[in-house]
Amino acid sequence: MLLKNCNLKGKLVDIYVNDGKIDRIIPAGSSKLREDNTVDIAGKTVIPGMIDVHTHGCCGDDTMEAEFKKLLDEWGKHGTTTVYPTTMTMDYESIKAVNDAKTDWPGAQVPGFHMEGPYINESKKGAQNGKFVREASDEEFAKLDRMKLITIAPEFEANMEFIKKHANDVVICVGHTAADYSTTVEAFKNGASCLTHTFNAMPPFMHRDPGPVGAALTENGYVHVITDGLHVHRAAVLMLYRTFGPDKMIIISDSLRATGLPDGEYMFGGQPIYVNDGVCRVASGALAGSTSFLYDCVRSAHKMGIPFDDAVKMATETPAKQMGLNDRGRIAEGLNADILVINDDLEIEKVMIKGEFYYER
Repeated sequence: MLLKNCNLKGKLVDIYVNDGKIDRIIPAGSSKLREDNTVDIAGKTVIPGMIDVHTHGCCGDDTMEAEFKKLLDEWGKHGTTTVYPTTMTMDYESIKAVNDAKTDWPGAQVPGFHMEGPYINESKKGAQNGKFVREASDEEFAKLDRMKLITIAPEFEANMEFIKKHANDVVICVGHTAADYSTTVEAFKNGASCLTHTFNAMPPFMHRDPGPVGAALTENGYVHVITDGLHVHRAAVLMLYRTFGPDKMIIISDSLRATGLPDGEYMFGGQPIYVNDGVCRVASGALAGSTSFLYDCVRSAHKMGIPFDDAVKMATETPAKQMGLNDRGRIAEGLNADILVINDDLEIEKVMIKGEFYYER
């Protein structure tokens, strides 16, 4: 297949796709491929498919139900072509069911899961269920072989030891934590590499007590950020962007099952959440996740003042780099043909996943 007349970062190109990969990128109009094997993109912009490393669900379904056929379809249709479905602080059996679930359905691709809790600090649980908070367990984790990223609070001895032991096995994010600067620095030196939903469910950055955010800066860590316009103020988002840059800041959705649905009451992690004007809270009033797909968060970040190409990079190339996904995250020769076609209003018109059009508006 030839995708002709694609606007790729301001240049008009033709993209030749073969066997699910981007085979060649050539100047527009220079291909001699037969016309019946081409799709004219008509000068619209193409960007890589979104990579969401933190999402709990959408459209009425939740990761913890361990049923992924509909979820992967919906994520794919909304431009997320690679996803790390994220578990909650729950009992071991429920997390294991997710780990063992079938995920080779059409739609978004699943290289693994994100285990958010239960090895967190109850005082910073946010919308997590405090009933299931516990210290890290090597025995438990050994049976969760598809967990590729884990959120953990390093201020507990067992959790810090876990970081030391498993830093080469899983990407470790510091989150839902009360750790101070020095403790977080120690976690980074022991192998942690990022912060989970930065600023949310952790101590704030203060000029004499810089906390986890300061540690991520001095230790060259990644920061994951919900840029839906609700979880982090625009000024704080821009501060992170200008401090860490698009190579170290990663946009996440932290989306919930209420994403794509009207206001109301839903279940999340074994407890009810309440959605009002698109804002999710638990009964205590604590913010839960978002009701935005990842591409919505990219557009929101752009509206906050981040250049569009950088916002896209922070939801594609940068998470791919952190997660070691060398076959995706960019539109480049040899990589997976995961491509979004967007119009002048930055709306998704087509979604290609591994060389096949999965969605067309």
